[in-house]
Amino acid sequence: MRNKAQNQITEATSLYDSLEKMSVSEILQSINNEDQKVALSVRKVIPRIEKIIPLIAGRMKKGGRLFYVGAGTSGRLGIVDASECPPTFGVDHGMVIGIIAGGDGAIRKAVEFAEDNEELGWKDLQEYKIDPKDTVIGIAASGTTPYVIGAVRRARENGNLTACICCNVKSPLSEVSEFPIEIVVGPEFVTGSTRMKAGTAQKLVLNMISTSVMIQLNRVKGNKMVDMQLSNNKLIDRGIRMIMEELNVDVKEAESLLKKHGNVRNAINAQQK
Repeated sequence: MRNKAQNQITEATSLYDSLEKMSVSEILQSINNEDQKVALSVRKVIPRIEKIIPLIAGRMKKGGRLFYVGAGTSGRLGIVDASECPPTFGVDHGMVIGIIAGGDGAIRKAVEFAEDNEELGWKDLQEYKIDPKDTVIGIAASGTTPYVIGAVRRARENGNLTACICCNVKSPLSEVSEFPIEIVVGPEFVTGSTRMKAGTAQKLVLNMISTSVMIQLNRVKGNKMVDMQLSNNKLIDRGIRMIMEELNVDVKEAESLLKKHGNVRNAINAQQK
């Protein structure tokens, strides 16, 4: 296992040393230097991401769901992306689902050895009565997490569309995924700390996937989140501004329309008929 880890890019020795002797400025500048490499690494995998977007959207138009499966930081990133889809795009909470090894308690506190069981990932997916129309995306920086590998392998056998987001090439997770997305960001500033560049890369790709899919599902009009949930005053004010811009009305009328229709899209559509 040790030799295997040594061959992983995510475990490669940092390009920097004697970090404890650096000034705060040097630490921050060095981290930023490494972070600037991430977006360029993500750019290289855009063709891989592009292939799966219409496939995911097509399945979701037929009632399919999107599942993210991960452990640790990767699992938390999937949950963050999934949890932001309902308020941003107005979709049901059960449409994009994040699953983390160890259950909800692992969101805040690591659950020891939860990621090491290859059967648990599929078991957790089955609790959602997973259907062949659903898509399963495994997230693991190393690409070696048994929990994620097992979930993706069984999902693919079940007829699900499968993909993965990892930061090593030719990993076990990539091998079981139909559409592997491998973002090679190089060694971390702190050796092996994949919550840093690898985590940032995963978050960028998740943003691209969910946003692109939601646009394909007509959850954006122009460049506006017209289906967003009006769950606080900031979002209500944003909704009012959207209506003012789209319909060329004053703030009072926009506020009245939003209150009447309860949704930016509905308010705009009602006036444009």
